[in-house]
Amino acid sequence: ESLSKLRIHYKDSLINKTLILTGFKTLQSGRTSGAGERALQERQRQHMARGLPKQKPIAGVKEVIVVASGKGGVGKSTTAVNLALGLMANDQSKSVGLLDADVYGPSIPKLMNLKGNPELTDKNLMRPLVNFGIPCMSMGFLVEEVAPIVWRGLMVMSAIEKLIRQVDWGNLDYLVIDMPPGTGDVQLSITQNIPIAGAVIVSTPQDIALLDARRGAEMFRKVNVPVLGLVQNMSVFQCPKCSHQTHIFGSDGAKELAQTLGVEMLGDIPLHLNIRETSDKGQPVVVSSPDSPEAEAYRRVAAAVVRRLAEHPR
Repeated sequence: ESLSKLRIHYKDSLINKTLILTGFKTLQSGRTSGAGERALQERQRQHMARGLPKQKPIAGVKEVIVVASGKGGVGKSTTAVNLALGLMANDQSKSVGLLDADVYGPSIPKLMNLKGNPELTDKNLMRPLVNFGIPCMSMGFLVEEVAPIVWRGLMVMSAIEKLIRQVDWGNLDYLVIDMPPGTGDVQLSITQNIPIAGAVIVSTPQDIALLDARRGAEMFRKVNVPVLGLVQNMSVFQCPKCSHQTHIFGSDGAKELAQTLGVEMLGDIPLHLNIRETSDKGQPVVVSSPDSPEAEAYRRVAAAVVRRLAEHPR
C-alpha cells in the first residue's frame, strides 16, 4: 500500500523517480519472477511513453548540434561560436545558425558582437540577429545587458521553447546550440523536444572539470543523443617570448576520458591570448585571425564534427 501511494505521488511530475523507486523496491524483495519482471518493464515503457514529449524538428533546420560542458568556465561558448564559424569556413555552401540556450548567462551577444532586439515577421516570428553570416538568437537580445534573469524552471522552459520554435531560422544545414553548463532542466527539455544529431562535450584537462564532463556525456547517452566527441580546451600555453609550452591545467586529461568513454577526441584548443582578446572584442578568432594556428584548431574540430555526423546519420 505504501508503495502504491508513493507511485501515485510521483506519477504526474517525476515519472523517472517513480520507476526507479518502484524498481528498487522490487529488486530488494528478491521475489520477482521472470513474468513479473517483464510486466514491470512493460509498465515502465508505458509510463515513459506517456511522460516524454514527442520530438518535433525545428522548421527549416537539417541537423542540430549541441555544445555542452559539465561545468562553467571551460570555454564552451567560445568553442560553440568558433565551431559554428568553422563549419561555415570549411564549406561556404553550408548555412549555419547559433542558438544561445544559456538563459541565465547568455554569452553569444558579446562573442558575436550583436546588440538590439529581434524584429518580428508577418507570422509573428522573431528574426535572428546576424553577424559574420551566422543568424543568432539569445535571451541576451531580449533583456538589458546587465539585467539579471531571476526565473524559476518553468519560466526558463517557456523561454527556451520560444527561442527554438518562435524564431524564423530560415533554411539551415546546421544549428549549433550553446547549452548551459551542467545536466539540468534545459538540457533535458531540449533533448526531449527536438531531434539532436549529436553532442560535443567541452572540457579543460584538469580532473575536476573532467568529472563533470563525464557526467555530461553520460547524460546525453541516457537520453539517446550521440556523443560526437570531446574537445580539450586550454590544453597548453605557449610563451609568446620563448615558445616554451606549459600545461597549466594538466595534459591529455580529455584524451584519457575520451578513451574511457569510447568516444572520439575531436581536437585540442590552446590557451592563447589571441582567442581571449578576439572573443572579448566580439571578433571570433576564426574570422578575425583565419590564418592563425588557433583558428586552424577550431576548423579541425569543425571538420571532425562533420565527419562524425556522417558516420552517425539520424
